[in-house]
Amino acid sequence: MISRIEGKLVAVGEGRAQVETSVLTVELFVPAADEQRLHARLGETLDFHTLCYLEGQGQGNTFIPRLIGFTSGSERAFFELFTTVKGLGNRRALRALALPFDTIAQAIAARDVDILKSLPEVGPRTAETIVAELHGKVDRFVEVKPLDGELPDGVGVSQSGLARDAVAMLTQLGESAVAARQLVTRVINADPAIDTPEDLVAAAYRLKELT
Repeated sequence: MISRIEGKLVAVGEGRAQVETSVLTVELFVPAADEQRLHARLGETLDFHTLCYLEGQGQGNTFIPRLIGFTSGSERAFFELFTTVKGLGNRRALRALALPFDTIAQAIAARDVDILKSLPEVGPRTAETIVAELHGKVDRFVEVKPLDGELPDGVGVSQSGLARDAVAMLTQLGESAVAARQLVTRVINADPAIDTPEDLVAAAYRLKELT
C-alpha cells in the first residue's frame, strides 16, 4: 500500500495532480479545495499523504487502482471519516470537499446544515445525513482559533488568554471544542468583568443549563 509520496508537482487540473518522482510520474486525485492552492505550487517538491483504492469499471467487472493525495495526514484521516457517510463515495467526496477541511468539520460539529448543503454534490438530505452520522466524531479536526476577534470592545489580550484557558478546561471536562468556544464567547460578551478561567467555566455551565 502506498501511503506517502514526495516529488515535483508538474501538473494540476480537473481534480488531479501529477507528481514526478525520481523514477516515475504518479497521478493523484485531489480534493476540490486543494486544486487552486496546488496551482500556485507547480514546480515545487511536495509531500503527499496518499490513500489507495480500487475503482470499479464496466459494472464492476474491472478494477483500476487509484491514488488520492492529501497535503497532511489529518486531511487524509478526515476524508476516511467523511466517506463513511452513506452515499459518499471517494469521487463524490473529493468534489464535495470544496472548502477547507477544518471549515467543513466545524460545520458538522456546529450542525450547520446550510454550509454543508452549499457544497458540490451535497443536497439538503445528504447534509442532514452527514450531521447525523458524523456529529461528535469530528472535534479533533476542528481548528480552535483565537477568540480575540469575537470579544466585545474594550476586552484586552489578558481576557482572551482567560478565554483560551476556559475553553481548554471545558474540553477536558467533556465539552466539544466548538461547544466550549461558543459557550465561553457568549459568557464573555454577557459579562466581560469575569477575571478567572474557573469563573468563566462556572458561568458557561450556568448558561448551558438555561439553553
